[in-house]
Amino acid sequence: MIEIEESTGNIYADLGMADADEMIVKAQLATKIGEIIKGRKWSQQQAADVLGIPQPKLSKMLRGQFRGISEAKMLDCLARLGRDVQIVVGPARRTTTIGRVAVVFS
Repeated sequence: MIEIEESTGNIYADLGMADADEMIVKAQLATKIGEIIKGRKWSQQQAADVLGIPQPKLSKMLRGQFRGISEAKMLDCLARLGRDVQIVVGPARRTTTIGRVAVVFS
């Protein structure tokens, strides 16, 4: 019988990666960037020109190879694509547990 393990919702955490939280945020940002580019029917070169990054770097990002691209650069890409980006810091917690970083698209 095949054993099935339920996902935590973060494949990077499921794989035991140390930077799982950062990677899932980058994956969500890259997915949204890709959706916008596809929706506009742009070539990767057209998009790269607008985003101010080389086309090969954009291609890697859209294929999930975004280790060399900062979250700040990805947020800048969304802004260059006409999206408003807000960073909201929530109130302090009563416990000493670590807070979380989440991406929410409106």
